[in-house]
Amino acid sequence: MDQSVAIQESLAEGATCRIAVQGILAAGESVESRLLGLVESCGEHAIYVYTHRRMAITAEDVWLEKVIPITEGFAVEEVVPDSDLHVIGSDVTIRISLEDDCLTVRLPFGSHTRTFLQEVGRCSPEVVGSDGVKQNGKKLAVSQNQSNDSTNKSAPRQNKLKPEVTTEMVRSSSVMVSNKASILSEPKFGLRDTIVKSQLVQMEDSYTHIQHFRFFVGTYNVNGQAPRESLQPWLRCDAEPPDIYCVGFQELDLSMEAFLFNDTPKEEEWFKAVTDSLHPDAKYAKVKFVRLVGIMLLLYVKADLALNISEVEIETVGTGIMGRMGNKGGVAIRFKFHNTSVCIVNSHLAAHVEEYERRNQDFKDICSRMQFCQSDPNLPPLTIGKHDVILWLGDLNYRLEELDVAKVKQLVDEKAFLELCQYDQLKRQMNANAVFEGFTEGEISFQPTYKYDAGCDDWDTSEKCRVPAWCDRILWKGQNITQLSYRSHMALKISDHKPVSSVFDIGVKVVKQDLYRKAFEEIVRSLDKLENANIPSVTLSRREFHFEDVKYMQLQVEKFTIRNGQVPCQFEFISKPDEETYSKEWLTANPSKGFLLSDAEITIELEVFVNKSTATHLNSGEEKLEDILVLHLSRGKDYFLSVTGNYLPSCFGSPIHMLCYMRQPIQDMPAESIRKLTLMPLEMSDDAVQGEKPMDIPKELWMMVDHLYRNASQQEDLFQQPGLRSEFEQIRDCLDKGMHDTLLGSNHSVAEALLLFLESLPEPVICYRLYSSCLECASNYLLSSQIISNLPRCHKNVFEYLMAFLRELLKNSGKNHLDVNVLASIFGGLLLRPPPGHPAPDITEKRKAQQFIHEFLLREDNLP
Repeated sequence: MDQSVAIQESLAEGATCRIAVQGILAAGESVESRLLGLVESCGEHAIYVYTHRRMAITAEDVWLEKVIPITEGFAVEEVVPDSDLHVIGSDVTIRISLEDDCLTVRLPFGSHTRTFLQEVGRCSPEVVGSDGVKQNGKKLAVSQNQSNDSTNKSAPRQNKLKPEVTTEMVRSSSVMVSNKASILSEPKFGLRDTIVKSQLVQMEDSYTHIQHFRFFVGTYNVNGQAPRESLQPWLRCDAEPPDIYCVGFQELDLSMEAFLFNDTPKEEEWFKAVTDSLHPDAKYAKVKFVRLVGIMLLLYVKADLALNISEVEIETVGTGIMGRMGNKGGVAIRFKFHNTSVCIVNSHLAAHVEEYERRNQDFKDICSRMQFCQSDPNLPPLTIGKHDVILWLGDLNYRLEELDVAKVKQLVDEKAFLELCQYDQLKRQMNANAVFEGFTEGEISFQPTYKYDAGCDDWDTSEKCRVPAWCDRILWKGQNITQLSYRSHMALKISDHKPVSSVFDIGVKVVKQDLYRKAFEEIVRSLDKLENANIPSVTLSRREFHFEDVKYMQLQVEKFTIRNGQVPCQFEFISKPDEETYSKEWLTANPSKGFLLSDAEITIELEVFVNKSTATHLNSGEEKLEDILVLHLSRGKDYFLSVTGNYLPSCFGSPIHMLCYMRQPIQDMPAESIRKLTLMPLEMSDDAVQGEKPMDIPKELWMMVDHLYRNASQQEDLFQQPGLRSEFEQIRDCLDKGMHDTLLGSNHSVAEALLLFLESLPEPVICYRLYSSCLECASNYLLSSQIISNLPRCHKNVFEYLMAFLRELLKNSGKNHLDVNVLASIFGGLLLRPPPGHPAPDITEKRKAQQFIHEFLLREDNLP
């Protein structure tokens, strides 16, 4: 959440808050939060310190406490409190001082803190031109991604644009243990260093030995409850303290505020409850935590092992409605422990007995979309599967099928768990290789962990009377892993789930320093000889690629291999002259860069995926599926790859006014007719074209809304639970080809298709030019309705039609449990979108968009 907006509103005219960060005062026992804003006024800079409400949205939520001018004598130092440990990837504590004024504050780990410190460093007289602060009097670099390759002094080539990556602050090497992990974490990212690292990885058996450590893994769906009871029966259940704790929660907060804005006060409550319940016979340091809405993961390590942790990264993936909402999805922490890479994943998958295919899809989406940036920018991102050890925990939501409640309870009473497991969806799906392929789960010898009446051990006595199930699971993948225990903990009773834990004995690769140095020197000597050899060259298995019948939001993949010759080489797809990225937006190479040792080969996947940002130009024929990729070898030649394909036009990505003129399915239309209608100015859309009057609303929109009105008025979780991708593809084909009178697929799939359709509109239902006006009058229904009345006719019709439909759904809220605020938030973000080039909406704008739609959902009267 961008809290600089609240600070900016509180400033005098002419002052600008460049960036703000929230931190915790590092003094005393109490936890006091402060907002720090870097403010520029009349060419001078200062740190403004504010007390604030928990969610600082406007000027009314912040109160200025002090101002620390950035003048001569100003200093920022990182400090490591005696009570804390300097852990790679942990939060950073800094001391801001000017003469006698001093402030010590703990800032959250992540790229935003790094950017804040960089900006402060640039403004400080003491570190002008620097992008760092000091660490206990020594400069601490906050961004060291500089190439030390002396053979290439030019600016780095532009790579394909990627989302912001939250890499952790790079600590100075003096605070890291002297093993391979620390040496490879040093920011030396030239080709030579990359080759050395790769060969070291191949030779690691020659300089490492296996040492065993105990990992505690726990998962608990807390059903939105506060920690009113001790977690010791769960976290302290063994006499021997674990070396590492991995603790995951689901449904941390079920409030609308958490769902819509990913903000919750319960994060701190549960963090404290876990910290207070760790094993008393060891001292632990918090390495990292990560949260997405109600899914949270905490990682602790024994204090004396903390310096063996490096390369800590976090990521989140939402798999809720439209593939983004974070009420379902996964969070992960990856790190290196000694010389072994570890990835911990906590996931909450789709609910309901019949939705096992959706759960399978959620798992696959998390695996494909979860990518961790590497410290070496020459290396592609790491996926979950690229780790030595993977521990996967969470409320996976797989149920028992084919048995009624009475039979399940009977088998539980008889402790016939092996027989009961034969009806477990997860076991069946794993046996069919449909999910968690290559993972292992231990034998289940405890009763189902869901669903109980809160406060006791009685099975669900509600009207629904859920069939008991093992929703909460722990699985693993990798070598040298032995499960020592797998159990539930009946003593905890605040939730309708019971927590589950597993203790693992994991063999970790530990470096022998003398053997490591020997291997390192041997590699460097051989590399010196290679560098005097010939220039690198590779062989490509193919250079021409054609993608047939590409469809909207349906991935197509073609593969080829790069085989290297005798000289190690670094490769990268590079941009062509006057182009910003190496490929068109609909095309991706995976990986797009990397390196190859002598005689090595790598498989490259070329992925074509058309989404909302590219579909409109492909529909109109302005853009074709044609591109040339340039594969560049460092110190070598360039190779050219030809990519072609044909795109099947779709109603997704088509303008509203164009669809209103189309009485035929779009794929039955001549290409020239589609082109003319797509390029028709919106201002002309109210006029008849060639004597033909447009329909009131697009027929495709009517088909989806009519289906939902007739079949889903009482459907629970509508617009909140995602559908199946395969069913979306059937719905899309039906709309584009006119194959059926009735849409195929579940209500959830049709609802998600409707949202994706609205998201794909190149001009939103409420036109871009009216965005700011709508936000300004969000709380005034009369002014808002006047804006709507001035929309082009087809846009006005669509808006009124959708509002009438949503109001009908809300009349059934007693059965479908729809909430007006949730609907207003979801549809506000789709119908009222900021114009291209506008900054991403902050929380204030999101709330105003929600309020704008909210006004119409509460009114029955017709618009003027």
